[in-house]
Amino acid sequence: MSSSAVTPPPEAAAGGVCVAPAAGEVAGERAMRADARRNRERVIQAATEAFAEEGIAVPMDVIARRAGVGVGTIYRQFPTKESLYSAVVRHEMEQFLEEARRLGEPGRSGCALFAFFERLLEVVASKRDLVEILERSGEDLKAHSAEVQAEWNGVVGLLVERAQQAGAVRCDVALDDVLALMAGSCAAVMHSRLDGPSRQRLSAVVCDGLRPRS
Repeated sequence: MSSSAVTPPPEAAAGGVCVAPAAGEVAGERAMRADARRNRERVIQAATEAFAEEGIAVPMDVIARRAGVGVGTIYRQFPTKESLYSAVVRHEMEQFLEEARRLGEPGRSGCALFAFFERLLEVVASKRDLVEILERSGEDLKAHSAEVQAEWNGVVGLLVERAQQAGAVRCDVALDDVLALMAGSCAAVMHSRLDGPSRQRLSAVVCDGLRPRS
């Protein structure tokens, strides 16, 4: 009867004894991962500021200098400028969603939905140039936005529910209605370049339409 050789796992040493990584090696790997995270955060922050101040033409080496890293560090994490734009947008969206979650915490006013809507228009106006850059670059935001969309729907849905429970929003209003109003208002802000007073009037008109009839 023929016998087949069994290859020991990579972690096994001679004699079949498994050797655990040295403590120094584990600590070194953790430090490297922590450094990579810090570098990524610095790059995203520097890119956000650079895009806002200098626009699409800002070179990657300028972003690297702002972040205090080598340009190779950026390219290892973000192979193209479009992927860096996308990461910046995702970061900004996550921050805004966290802000929205705080508005939806128990004990908040039933009018938190209106505060959220007004804040949304401010954010869209401040990030308009970045979103337009992404659109021109051909970057498909929907390709990686399923998770964000689910989070967005959950946050807005909670705000709508609590506003209706508090009597601040009409009971016949559905989440899809609010989402459609938000999408249309954001498009108006982006493409009509509404100034601050115009955004406030738009927000007031939409929010008045959501309130219960007298």
